Amino acid sequence: MDIVAIMGQVPDCTSFPTVDALHAELDALAAAYPALARTRTIGTSRRGDPLRLLTVGDGPANALVIGGPHPNEPIGFRTITALADLLCRDAELREGLGLKWHFVACADPDGARLNEGWYGHPGDRRAYARHFYRPDLDRQVEWTFPLVSDDYRFDRPLPETTALMRLMDEITPSLVCSLHNGEHQGVFYYLNRDNAALARDLGELAALQGLPGHHGEPEMPGSRLIAPCVYSTFTGAAVGPAFGAGAGSADYAAQFDALHLVAEVPMWTDARVADQSPAGIGHRALAQEAAVKRREVFTVLAAALDAVADDLTVQSPFRHTTEGTLRTLRTHAAQAETFAVSDRPATVAEEFDQRQGVHLVRLRLLGTCLRMLDAEIAAGNPAPAIHTQHELLTRHFDRWVAEAENETAGMRLEIRKPIAVQLAAILLAAQTATHTK
Repeated sequence: MDIVAIMGQVPDCTSFPTVDALHAELDALAAAYPALARTRTIGTSRRGDPLRLLTVGDGPANALVIGGPHPNEPIGFRTITALADLLCRDAELREGLGLKWHFVACADPDGARLNEGWYGHPGDRRAYARHFYRPDLDRQVEWTFPLVSDDYRFDRPLPETTALMRLMDEITPSLVCSLHNGEHQGVFYYLNRDNAALARDLGELAALQGLPGHHGEPEMPGSRLIAPCVYSTFTGAAVGPAFGAGAGSADYAAQFDALHLVAEVPMWTDARVADQSPAGIGHRALAQEAAVKRREVFTVLAAALDAVADDLTVQSPFRHTTEGTLRTLRTHAAQAETFAVSDRPATVAEEFDQRQGVHLVRLRLLGTCLRMLDAEIAAGNPAPAIHTQHELLTRHFDRWVAEAENETAGMRLEIRKPIAVQLAAILLAAQTATHTK
C-alpha cells in the first residue's frame, strides 16, 4: 500500500459541509457506485435527524468509521467522504484490505447543525468561537456508552450512542476508528493495543504532509505514550466517574476484540507546536501562569451565570452546555494541577500548547454562554441582568479573541493535509486489523 500516493489523492477543500450537504454527498456516492455502496438509516438523533450509514464493499471482516462524534470537530466529515470515494474507485486497495466498510459520517447531527455558522469559514477564529457548540460529556456521543466501574454506574446512552451500539452488535467490527480534530495542536493518536509497528507508522504520517506531531502537554494528564505522538487509549473508568459521563466507543468495541483508533489532527497549524527548543520560562512557572488565567475565566463565567440564574427562560442547548462545561473544565484543570510539574525549562511547544489551552477555555466558554444569552434576547427577555451580562461578556470575548489572534497571527488552514493524515491512519489501522485477526 503506497501511503504517500494515497495521501496525494485527497482533494483540496476550504470549508466543511452542512449536515444536509454531507448526507447529499453520501447519497450521490451510493448512486454513482450502486454495486459497491449503499446507504441506510440506523437510528435518529435526539431531535429527530436521521443517522445515516454508508456501507462500501463486501469484505469478510467489518470496519466502522465514526465522523463528528464531537460536533465542533468536522474534519472527519471530509475524511470519510474522501476515503469512501477512494475505496469505491480503487478495487485493488479495497479488496486487498478485505473489509466491509461502514461509515457514520455525522454521529451528532443535532450538534453539527449548531456549528454550521462557522463551517463555511473555519479560518476565522472569531466566527468559530462565536458559533461554537459542543455538548458537555454526559451528552456527547463519544462518552455516553454504558459504564459500570466500582460503585459508579452510567446507563443513559444517547439515541445516537445506542444506534452505534446496535450497529457494532450487528457487524462485530474488527476495526473501529473515531475521528477527531483539535484547534491548535499537533497530530496524535490513541490506540488500544501496544502495537509498536503500527504506532511507529502512525507517528510518521504527520511529517509526510508537513504537519507537526504533538509535543505539548498530553490531552489527558498522565497519558501513557506507546510511541512518539501515540498514546494508549484511556478507559471510560478513567473518565466517566470524574466527569459524570459514561464509557467511550473504545470500551464498547473491546467486547469484539476490535482494534480501536482515535485519530486527532489539527484544524489550524503552527510550527510552534513541535518546537523543542527552550522557551525561556520554567515548566512550573508556565503551568502556574496558565492555571491563573483559567481560574480567571471560570470566575468571570460563574459570576455571569449567578447573575442571570433567576431570569433564564429559554430551554436552549447552550444553557446545559455552558453550566456543564464549566464544571467539566474546572474538574479537568484541577486534575492537571495535581500532577507534579518539574522546574525544568519548558519548550516552545509546551509554552504554545499551554497558552492555546487558555484561549480554548476562554473562547469556548464565553462563545457558548453568549449564545445562551442571545437566545434569551431573541425571545424578548427584558431582564436587565440578561442584557448587562451579555454586554459584559461581549467585552471580555472581544478582548480575549484579540489576544488569541495576536498570539496566532501566523496560523495556517490547510484542511487537505489533516484529512490526508487521518485517512492514511485509518488505512494503516485497517491493514493491521486484517492481518492480525
